[in-house]
Formats: sequence, structure tokens, C-alpha cells
Amino acid sequence: MIAIIRIKGMVEVRRDFAETLDRLRLRKKFSCVVVEPTPENLGMIQKVRDFVAYGEISKEMFEELKKKRKTNIENFFRLHPPRKGIKSKLSFNEGGVLGDNKEKINDLIARML
Repeated sequence: MIAIIRIKGMVEVRRDFAETLDRLRLRKKFSCVVVEPTPENLGMIQKVRDFVAYGEISKEMFEELKKKRKTNIENFFRLHPPRKGIKSKLSFNEGGVLGDNKEKINDLIARML
């Protein structure tokens, strides 16, 4: 399962990126969805990788997320801004949080619960 968290807001987002974020149900900043890694979902994630942080979520973190953030929509969660802030809105390779965080997404989610 892949957790996707929207980091950037709506200002100056191109229409095609906004539609893709809408299809992923990431309409607001710090919203999170957990999806299966299908080819369609992976393609959408690659398209919006400059607006979101994503990575492989552990089963324990997913259960804790479901327990703390109960919603009527399955696999959709609203999170708090991360404690101790975001270092930078650069890509993960450049020291920021955007893009593929691999297993580090669990640490980010824990800071946002």
C-alpha cells in the first residue's frame, strides 16, 4: 500500500495537475490517501510527484492512522501539519519531503498524527 500526502497548496496549479490531484482525492493541503500500487495509480503519482510526498506505508502505521483518524471515506485521512515543521519543499533527494520518501513516509505520518 502506498500513502500519498499533499504538501503543496492550490495556488498556481495547472489544470491537468489539479484534475489528477482531484482524482486521487487530494483536494486540500495535508490530506492523505492510501492506495494500492496499480499501474493507473502509479502513473497519477508520477504526474503529481512535485506536489505530494509518497511512500510505502507499514501495516502498523496504517492501522494507527485508521484508529486515530476515523472518517466515512475509506483510506482518506486529514492530517495535522507535521510537528517540527517541514525542512524544505524540495524533492526528497535534495533534502526535502516532496516525491518518493520510501519507508520515511511512516516517520512523516507519525509527526502529522
